[in-house]
Amino acid sequence: MSDPRDTPANARAALASLRGRVVAPRYVEGEAARILLPLADLLSAPAGARERQLLWGESVTVIDRYEGWAFVQAGRDGYCGYLPEPALGPPRAATHSVAVPATHLLEGPKVQRRDLALLSFGARVTVTGETGRFAETPEGFLPLGHLRPLDQPFADPVAVAELFLGTPYLWGGNSRSGIDCSGLVQAALLACAIPCPGDSDQQQALGQALAPDAPLQRGDLLFWRGHVALAVDAGRLIHANGHAMAVAHEGTEATLARIAAEGLPLLMRRRL
Repeated sequence: MSDPRDTPANARAALASLRGRVVAPRYVEGEAARILLPLADLLSAPAGARERQLLWGESVTVIDRYEGWAFVQAGRDGYCGYLPEPALGPPRAATHSVAVPATHLLEGPKVQRRDLALLSFGARVTVTGETGRFAETPEGFLPLGHLRPLDQPFADPVAVAELFLGTPYLWGGNSRSGIDCSGLVQAALLACAIPCPGDSDQQQALGQALAPDAPLQRGDLLFWRGHVALAVDAGRLIHANGHAMAVAHEGTEATLARIAAEGLPLLMRRRL
């Protein structure tokens, strides 16, 4: 049975690539678009619950539009859901991503200029020029030092995750404004050009399983039912968690004991 999270089909339409595998009233080629808002909730249904979030400049494929809502598939991981149509604009090739926890889009190339939007780590922008220490984009200016070319990925997922330390916990969150456990892992891995799905149960297929007695190494993944963390080293991990209500470092053994006491034993450990 197909997983609706990554099946680009709803009750009204399906991508043409699913013809013969999914029954739909109509099949479409899909329409390329990008996110126009600093942060957009990807919903389970029109005006429904948040499943994940998409960031400024991210690409999506629009499968269906109806009564002000668009059913889309996210370019970064194939996750499907609903967005309000005003969140979408025409596609544009991005050149850089925000490489710091957050930055301001400014109306001019000076720190004194009015801020237009707060962009989170991972937001995608198109740099068209440089003025001093600022990058120019079609929407405004950003500090050059806050950006990273898309063809220069990070090398250490843990270092990326640590950029989010102190970020408040938010179920389904994917930004510096709020993030959950799987959102943190996905942000860390995608920044290092490692493909990663959106939810923790999907992420359990990443890498290779570790033996129960194998020492943890930096970057290993630990999974519980509904939760995932990254090993910082043999004795510490980092995760977005409801205990601290934030992204935090925590001792591995203490975490294992605390979560086990809640009736959730460790399911697996995997190495990328």
